Amino acid sequence: MGPPHTPWKTLVGAAVLALLALLAAPGAASAAPAPRESKPVYSYDRAVRETVWVDTGLDGDGDGRTDRVAVDIIRPSEPARQGRRIPVIMDASPYYSCCGRGNESQKKTYDAQGRPVQFPLFYDNYFVPRGYATVLVDLAGTNRSDGCVDVGGRSDIQSAKAVVDWLNGRGRGYTARSGGKPVTADWSNGNTGMIGKSWDGTIANGVAATGVPGLKTIVPIAGITSWYDYYFAQGAPLYDGGPDGLAAAVESPGAHKNCAAVQRKLKEGAPRNGDWTGLWTARDYVRAAARVRASVFLVHGMQDLNVRTKHFGQWWDALARHGVQRKIWLSQTGHVDPFDYRRADWVRTLHQWFDHYLMGYDNGIERAPMADVERAPDTWTTDARWPAKGTATVPLYPRVGSTAGVGVLGARPAPAGQKAAFTDDPALDEADWAGAVDRPTPAKAGFTTGPLTAPLRLSGAGTVTVTATPSTTSAHLSAVLVDLGPDTIRNYAGDGEGIVTRKTTSCWGAGTRGDTGCFKDTAADTSKVGFTVFSRGWADLGHATDPRHGHPLTPGKPYTLTLQLAASDHIVPAGHRLALIVAGTDAHLIDPPASRPTLTLDLARTAARLPVTGGAPALARATAGTPAALRPTGTGSALKGIAPPPALSRLPYGD
Repeated sequence: MGPPHTPWKTLVGAAVLALLALLAAPGAASAAPAPRESKPVYSYDRAVRETVWVDTGLDGDGDGRTDRVAVDIIRPSEPARQGRRIPVIMDASPYYSCCGRGNESQKKTYDAQGRPVQFPLFYDNYFVPRGYATVLVDLAGTNRSDGCVDVGGRSDIQSAKAVVDWLNGRGRGYTARSGGKPVTADWSNGNTGMIGKSWDGTIANGVAATGVPGLKTIVPIAGITSWYDYYFAQGAPLYDGGPDGLAAAVESPGAHKNCAAVQRKLKEGAPRNGDWTGLWTARDYVRAAARVRASVFLVHGMQDLNVRTKHFGQWWDALARHGVQRKIWLSQTGHVDPFDYRRADWVRTLHQWFDHYLMGYDNGIERAPMADVERAPDTWTTDARWPAKGTATVPLYPRVGSTAGVGVLGARPAPAGQKAAFTDDPALDEADWAGAVDRPTPAKAGFTTGPLTAPLRLSGAGTVTVTATPSTTSAHLSAVLVDLGPDTIRNYAGDGEGIVTRKTTSCWGAGTRGDTGCFKDTAADTSKVGFTVFSRGWADLGHATDPRHGHPLTPGKPYTLTLQLAASDHIVPAGHRLALIVAGTDAHLIDPPASRPTLTLDLARTAARLPVTGGAPALARATAGTPAALRPTGTGSALKGIAPPPALSRLPYGD
């Protein structure tokens, strides 16, 4: 059978279009089409592997000489021989010797001569054959670097910024930790992208906030954006320790011996009373968002109870105000790297991102949908913008319901005089409150809508303003939003925070015996629930009158405080109910106050303001024709949900 018939006019038209394209191209007919992605054309096993010690210009350990940080480099050998320079993917971390990186806690390894052998994670295996250098930096005071760990401060940030400067010909590098010969990065074109999870991603945020030239993009995964907000929520302590303990956990033996003065400053500058100090100002990257020149691909788990979601929300909003090019992935996981919950799509998307911002390829990634959101385990949706287009702040008001101690949530404010009271019980958490939302219990005040008649999407961050009268001189407050209804979600409180690790492996790039590029496969760890807590906020009532400094409360005096709810993106399905719960200590997520107060809420002066996609009309549609007192079948008994784990990691890596 012969070839299919093609009309001659079609052939002529195609030929004319092809000729016009050739004539329009630079170099006319000899020009090749512009590449759209980098290809694995370089040798990984013959790549250059070296260590350079870069001078930070600081003397953190006070030994009389400026600190040098160890920079382990792997780069393809062929481009330098061809006279071409290449871009850099950089991960600056304190964890390369103490704790490891990734789901398998990989550490750096070296041969007998001290040359780097294993570069943790897949970045080197995948990107070096495609013409990138991978640069892994030991933060000052960790692994093979000089200096002291100062937990997000000047030393931490300068550790990485100095390397960006060196890659761009502005810094000094040497062949040895002390002495040695000067080394230049004559193989680098200066284009640098920083990536990393948790503390590593935090450093990327902090370096971007310096505005350092040459940093073209950052990919912070579950990164901290303000260290105060890692340890406190509006004055309420999230953890029972401070940055001095974190520094001690990661620093090298030499730093532990020589950095007592730095540790003392960390302890004295971070009092456990929740007050804002100069130490926190120096570690607040959000306030410096105007300096960011790099594009930002932000990744976060919406159930991350370690680096909580306030971090990504406030950073995202600040970057938006200053016109920074942005992209975001939000998963249902806890503190997890996307390589371990969406591996193939992650590698493909990251490849496109780096190709565009570091190699200059026009692959359309900057025009792709801005946001990917996980709606159910392994089920994702996209949005052209985030928060979702059409999202507006809508008020919802708690009121007394028809059953004593069981409140309702709706569009009408409570009349004057309506009150609700609860007594702080530090043994109970958000799952205890939500599971008993349809029963009067003494430790919470719960308010629910009726079953929704249409899905209701909340996209972004909301607030809850309360007027509360305490019975003692100290009090902490919690506010949570709950989707009441059956669902299957990732088990974010499990050991893998939403993933399970399989025995099988898959390879992501080239490898050698010492660095195979092969990693254990993962799958979703799921749980069937009767409710889902999807947004949280905490505060110390003693900071109500002065957010930066706490004061003892006057028993019997009302205080008005607005709790900042952490950013999220959640759809409450039709038939489910939306609940607002206000209570005291959220066990395992904040520490309790010194006393055990009873708090009385003035409901007429209490309101939630939530980011509803579609605004007030969408809320009206979702609640239309649903009496607030109507309860779905099966309420009254305890509902099942996911409780916060009893012992959260105090280290922001949590792999």
